[in-house]
Amino acid sequence: MGKTYFVTGTDTDAGKTVVTCGLLEAARLKGLTTLALKPVSAGCHQTESGLKNEDALALMEAMTLSLPYEQVNPLALEPPIAPHIAAAEVGVSMTLDRLVGYCRGALMRKNDLALIEGAGGWRVPLNSREMLTGLAKELNTPAILVVGMKLGCISHALLTVEAILRDGVRLAGWVANQMDPDMSRYDENLATLKNMIPAPCLGVVPFLSDTSSGRVAEYLDISTLV
Repeated sequence: MGKTYFVTGTDTDAGKTVVTCGLLEAARLKGLTTLALKPVSAGCHQTESGLKNEDALALMEAMTLSLPYEQVNPLALEPPIAPHIAAAEVGVSMTLDRLVGYCRGALMRKNDLALIEGAGGWRVPLNSREMLTGLAKELNTPAILVVGMKLGCISHALLTVEAILRDGVRLAGWVANQMDPDMSRYDENLATLKNMIPAPCLGVVPFLSDTSSGRVAEYLDISTLV
């Protein structure tokens, strides 16, 4: 089997999906087979074939293998709120064991690189006892952190790194994703993060009007991942 990573972010709008799609495209350009999962999504829209999530659909478009939507995004929730609150509202049971089973089933497909995209930041509850990021630990999957570059990102990033490592998960790398084109002292913030995050920087994605996977892949280096 290939390498599997859990992609998390410093917060909800850090750009996890944009970066994950870019990583998938960078792998495709190297001739690698890829798959991606979005185990839990909130903020789904109704379609003729059921609830669908834009992030999960983007992952399906970017990966090379073909999987049914239900395998990519087994828990699709309509309310655009924290997943555990959305699940309670619609009467869906979310447990770590259930998600681990879904992911292991999908990951049986032969691949070179698999990416599991989380929801929101690192500390996202599944229920009153379990966190979504328990998936990374249960599946023995290293993490990739997407840092949304904006005011306050240094604290968000370092606290997330601290939590990842404290949970016993290896940090395989991180990506700086510029969210604010007018961020003050951008270069100094980036230099601080490169100095203080104990993992390789896999890329620095500038503020882009075109966030297609091909465009984002230009700024990423996956050599340490594969």
